[in-house]
Amino acid sequence: MSTSDEIKSTDFSDDKIWQNPAREPISSIKAQLETRANTRIPMDGFSLARENLSEINLVNRTSKNGFQLINSDLYRANLENAHLFMLDLSGSSLMKANLANANLHYANLEGCNLLGVNLKGARIEHVNWGKQIPQETQAKRAKSRDNQIDLYQQAEEIYRNLRQTAEHQGLFEFAGHFFQKEMVMRRRQLPKYSFKRIISRLVDIFCGYGERPLKVIAFSLIVIVLFATLYFFSGLSFSGESLAFDPSMSFWENIKIYFTALYFSVVTFTTLGYGDLAPIGVARALAALEAFLGSFTLALFVVVFVKKMTR
Repeated sequence: MSTSDEIKSTDFSDDKIWQNPAREPISSIKAQLETRANTRIPMDGFSLARENLSEINLVNRTSKNGFQLINSDLYRANLENAHLFMLDLSGSSLMKANLANANLHYANLEGCNLLGVNLKGARIEHVNWGKQIPQETQAKRAKSRDNQIDLYQQAEEIYRNLRQTAEHQGLFEFAGHFFQKEMVMRRRQLPKYSFKRIISRLVDIFCGYGERPLKVIAFSLIVIVLFATLYFFSGLSFSGESLAFDPSMSFWENIKIYFTALYFSVVTFTTLGYGDLAPIGVARALAALEAFLGSFTLALFVVVFVKKMTR
């Protein structure tokens, strides 16, 4: 029997053939894989490393759900211009795969190894990337610090690649998310209690590395309420009269004093300083600290907001 006859007689519906990395080369592999996909049976653990699958069509046109090509090895596979709309690739390795100009719209890439993947020109709108990439998850479980740093470096590289791809396509919301993740991965490579890591963590908390204006607003509100509470107990002066919490006063009278303290906190934080109220005692130091925090936070908000709006 000739080689071509052997290929024709091969039953490619048998997944053991697809899962065998040492199998003989499959002639017309794209057509055979498309035929296998159309059976709608999940393709699990397929070995497709270094295969030429350019322009392959794995779109399930007759269903709202895409085909499944899960937990598969696509290392260095050529998927240029491939049609992968809604394809479930979860758990697969796309390490150094070529996905240039591929249609990944609504594809599921959760748990995929994306190290070195080429996404130039690929459509990545509404792709499900999962909450974490595998390297990030593995780094948290790594026992060796050297291994952990290596995994975080890989994760940083992957998030940078995704950010750059999103920026080139004008998907700035995705780009912002990936930039934040990129910076978190960089931070975790630093010594745990180093000054740089602490500062980086504070920047993340306050503004999400410039990508989360709402974090700045939330921090501002927390500061205003916190200092209002401190003024409520330390005391303020109004027309020579001291305003502070007094257990002998009624609940509603104390509430009025608290709202006065809240008003003073707002004008101090925003550095308006109308002068109708004045801090007394320890409240003077608190007011100076709040004014400093307010100036810094408002400037930070402007920077973050402008960055988001001018993209």
